[in-house]
Amino acid sequence: MTQRTIVLTGASDGIGAAAARKLAARGERLLLVGRSAEKLAAVAGPLQAESFVADFAHLSQVRDLATWVQDRTDRIDVLANNAGGVFGERVVTVDGNERTMQVNHYAHFLLTHLLLGTLQASNTAVVNTSSIGSRAFGKLDMADLDQAGKYKPMKTYGDSKLANILFTKGLVARHGAEGITSIALHPGNIASNFGQTGSVWMRAVYKTPVRHLLGSPEKGADNLLWAIDGTPGTTWTSGEYYENEKTPRKPNPQQNDRALIDAFWAESARRVGITA
Repeated sequence: MTQRTIVLTGASDGIGAAAARKLAARGERLLLVGRSAEKLAAVAGPLQAESFVADFAHLSQVRDLATWVQDRTDRIDVLANNAGGVFGERVVTVDGNERTMQVNHYAHFLLTHLLLGTLQASNTAVVNTSSIGSRAFGKLDMADLDQAGKYKPMKTYGDSKLANILFTKGLVARHGAEGITSIALHPGNIASNFGQTGSVWMRAVYKTPVRHLLGSPEKGADNLLWAIDGTPGTTWTSGEYYENEKTPRKPNPQQNDRALIDAFWAESARRVGITA
């Protein structure tokens, strides 16, 4: 098997860390990204993987990350945009964006575009970790992307995960002819540290026996690897959103709204300061 170069964000914990270990065991070249220097070192060190610490609440660190990646490789086989979180309180970042949307979407939108030349040259598969929350809670309001009204953590999270799907579709529409493929997927309801930053009820659930009914990070990693290892056009259709390796029968209706996809793309570009 030919070694691939895989950029994986959100690699310091949970699904990302488990996926990194599985990929490293195969001999893949990994460029791992995480917010916590200590946790990222604990994952990357034993794997002898290259790593970069970046907090996606700061877009300047995303730009530094892109430079770091470009300094290390001229080929990216897979860009796995996996980092994300759900936050119990509304925070506006130094870049002027609501934190959940920036960490879960704008940062990956910016990273992907900063690496676009390499992605085009490599026929890269861009794998975006979304969530079933996109259709359970998501309903984008272009007039209130910063959640300036009453802040609801799960609504905000759902919006950001819907954003991952809109980005996937927009990316394929604009750059699919250049060789880029993309998929958005729900990796499963996973017991990890993910819920510890969420709402009070979510943190409570993660501390009860209900936690044991959730899947392991390893199971989530297997779902992520299904997309990473898949063949676009055979295993999955580029530009689509998947749950349990299938497209949902009742997706969020907004995910197929072409006008919304285009408007949100333009707004995302404006917010991260690029022309796209």
